[in-house]
Order: sequence, then C-alpha cells, then structure tokens
Amino acid sequence: MSVFELTLDPGEHIIAEGGDVAWLTPGFDMETSTSFGSGGKGGFMSGLKRMLGGGQLFLTKYTAPSRGGFVAFAASMPGQIRHLQIDAADEFMVQNGSFMVSTNDVEVSVGLQRKLGVGVFGGAGVIFQKLSGSGSAWVQLSGEIVEYDLAAGQSMLVHPGHLALFRAEMPLEFAKVKGVKNKFFGDSLFLAEIHGPGHIWLQSMTPDKLAAALEPYLPKENSSSVPSGAN
Repeated sequence: MSVFELTLDPGEHIIAEGGDVAWLTPGFDMETSTSFGSGGKGGFMSGLKRMLGGGQLFLTKYTAPSRGGFVAFAASMPGQIRHLQIDAADEFMVQNGSFMVSTNDVEVSVGLQRKLGVGVFGGAGVIFQKLSGSGSAWVQLSGEIVEYDLAAGQSMLVHPGHLALFRAEMPLEFAKVKGVKNKFFGDSLFLAEIHGPGHIWLQSMTPDKLAAALEPYLPKENSSSVPSGAN
C-alpha cells in the first residue's frame, strides 16, 4: 500500500480530498471549500461537477506553518502513486477515485461518464476525471502498471476498469465484443477502444475484481441458525 509524503516550505499549500490525509506534522492550517480543485475559477458548481465525476464536493487545502512541515496520504488500493505535470499541452483523464493531491491551479472536473449496462461494474458504468489547468497532481493507480505509447493510427482494446490514465486528447469509444459473455451474464463484453497518438497507463487491479476475489473468504451470516437455548 503506497504512501505519498510531501514536504512543504513555510506558507506552501496543496489540495487534497479531505478524508484522505493519513498523518502530518503539527501546525498545518486546513481549509475546506468547493472552489478548491477548480483552478481558482469556480465555486459550488465546480464542486458539484467534480462530485458528479466521482470526486468529492469539498476539497481541503493544507497550508504549511512558518516552520514548514510534511503531510502524508495513504493509497486506498495496493498499487503505485504517479506524479503528473499539468499544463495546456498536458491534460489527463484518470479513473474515478484515483486523484489524490494537486497544487492549487490544477482543475479536477468530470471528464467522461458512460453507463455501459448491467454487465459492467454492476451497471454503474465508467467515470473518468479530467485533470487540467497548470501545476502538479498525484494519482493512485492500482496493482502493476503497464504503459504504452500509441502512434497515430494505432489503437488498443482495454477493459474499462483497467484503463487507469490517459492523455485527455486521445479519442475513446466503447463497443460490445460479441461472443464473450461477461461474468454478470451480459450478452457481450464491453471494451474501451482508445486511439493514438498518446500515452496510456493500464492497471492490473480493479476494485470490483479485488472485491470479487475477497468475497469467498468473508464471513457470512447464517440467517437460518437458531441461537443455543432458544425455544
């Protein structure tokens, strides 16, 4: 389980989802607002759009005290934390729930929402958040990470849950693959087709697959059992 620890000089600050902090040195000023994570350009509506894109309505700004300090964030899934440099030429789409921390002028917004039917994620569909603006951002990706550079005219078919991160300008579409029944008894398998040119990051683990792997080992309540001594 990865941990991201960031040392800040006096007065420096970073933006993060409020409940994700793991530990920090004393003295940090913590302020929560809907306008954070909108590149300084929005308020409640920007926060609402971010929430609709799978993020949090409120984000927290952590400002270091006069002596400086550090703040640490723990990943929610086994995997890796990656740094992204954001500017007008480098915008990214990241899986819902992957955003961790950014500098103030990075905008976190809904990038793509697609309901793919009951066979994918139990009908929840797929959501990507868009990271734009200017500055640095850190994202958590699950499991092992495999990266590919796609040239112009190249494309790749990827299960949507394994497409962790890609450059925002890359075209993405979804299609049914006939002849393969998915595990939720759908009549076909949905795959994402992403087109080059651009760079993609694929993750080996998805939350739904991890949950499915652990489910057989979780205790189950036996509703038919009768407590000892009951009449």
